[in-house]
Amino acid sequence: MWLIAFVLFTVVEFATSMALISIWFAAGSLFALVLSAFDVPLWIQLLVFILVSAILLICTRPIAKKHAKNNIDTNIKIIIGKTAKVIEDIDNLKATGRVRLDGVDWTAISDTGEIIEKDSHVTVTKIEGSKLYVKINN
Repeated sequence: MWLIAFVLFTVVEFATSMALISIWFAAGSLFALVLSAFDVPLWIQLLVFILVSAILLICTRPIAKKHAKNNIDTNIKIIIGKTAKVIEDIDNLKATGRVRLDGVDWTAISDTGEIIEKDSHVTVTKIEGSKLYVKINN
């Protein structure tokens, strides 16, 4: 029973892309599995499963989530380095400028401050909110 629970919780964890949902219960199942190998009564196995799972969840999940969060990039970051087409002159002083990237129109700001003319091709250097900072391709 505990081996099946361990495998099930582990499979669920990997199926959720290591979202730290059921790994704690897999560890609790593993402890209970060891106890069952020594013929410890079922009620003690259940108690150990619950205690180990709860203790690991309470003590390690905040730390694990903090570290995992730092390693996850949002999809928006993949835009940096891509090439876009200028669809409206980019002039920082006039606060104008738009580019089209992958079929989506964005407000654009010249990273160098230079005016970039319509139909030019630019590279995205950074993103702030819904604005792309771009530089002209040479």
